[in-house]
Amino acid sequence: MALFVPISIILDLSERIDKFMEHKVPLSEILGYYGDFLLYFFNILFPIFLFLSVIWFTSRLAQNTEIIAMLNTGMPFMRLLRPYLIGATIIALTVLLLNLSVIPKARIGYNEFWVKYVHNKSYKARETNDVYRQIDSTHYIYASNLNHKNKTAYNFVMEEVVGDSLKSKLYANRITYNPDKKNYTLHNMRVRLYQKNREKIIEKNKKDTVFNFTLDDLTPVTYIAEGLNYTELNKFIEKEKLRGSKNIKKFELEKYKRMSLPISAFILTFIAVAMASQKRRSGMGGNLAFGITVSMLYILFDRIFGVMVIKSGFSPFWAAWLPNIIFGILAIYLVFRAKK
Repeated sequence: MALFVPISIILDLSERIDKFMEHKVPLSEILGYYGDFLLYFFNILFPIFLFLSVIWFTSRLAQNTEIIAMLNTGMPFMRLLRPYLIGATIIALTVLLLNLSVIPKARIGYNEFWVKYVHNKSYKARETNDVYRQIDSTHYIYASNLNHKNKTAYNFVMEEVVGDSLKSKLYANRITYNPDKKNYTLHNMRVRLYQKNREKIIEKNKKDTVFNFTLDDLTPVTYIAEGLNYTELNKFIEKEKLRGSKNIKKFELEKYKRMSLPISAFILTFIAVAMASQKRRSGMGGNLAFGITVSMLYILFDRIFGVMVIKSGFSPFWAAWLPNIIFGILAIYLVFRAKK
């Protein structure tokens, strides 16, 4: 980490400094961004850091014949693994706690800064066209376009459906959210009320009213789930399911990965110990090369399954856990092989 921190900051700063100067970004915001930046990338690259650390330490023991001496005294191989198990537990709990509270805040700060100062104009953080949502058990809304900058929705329709019956339908050319008053202004409004065997129509050029949603609720930024703690994330997913969000699988993947990532600490630790505990002619260099390869493969598998969730509808649960299952089987095999 001490090697990674200054190098990563210098590389990123050299690439972004023109953007920072163009937008006249305050120094305090830049410092906050790099604090979030480090936590954000630690969460992504921690498997590599962990794996290489264990391989380096264990290879040193093996090359100095320390492990052979311990085993020759009659120490079982599983007893040799105990300190590693304790270390992996400490790391896994630390990563779990960070993922439940600290890292979500860092990730939302990183993304907000990125959208505000760095991204190009083609980047879309929200859904804005043909938005259709179920906002509660009986109300459905549609808008042809949402402009989050001026808090306006165009060609707005809201239907109330009870059972199989349409009770009312509201039309408005546009509606504007008023943050100060926390209400909406409807323009060119028409309401059709269906009452038993007759229909009632109400028309107004302009009307202020209150709804139990905001435009931001209807189309949250795509990275919003990354900034929620675990309890908030579960509630958010249930709400988005009700609204028919297109990003449900992405949100569920975020939820499952917060639990699967800490488990990787045990799997990668045992793989590293099993491979590095034997004295080899290639020495530490060969073990480190193997470590970099396996850790990169783990991250590659993790990214491939993540893309499959978003692009092909693959199960978020299996996408989060399959890399651990695959490398967990490899860890068991290598540990028993090393034990023999």
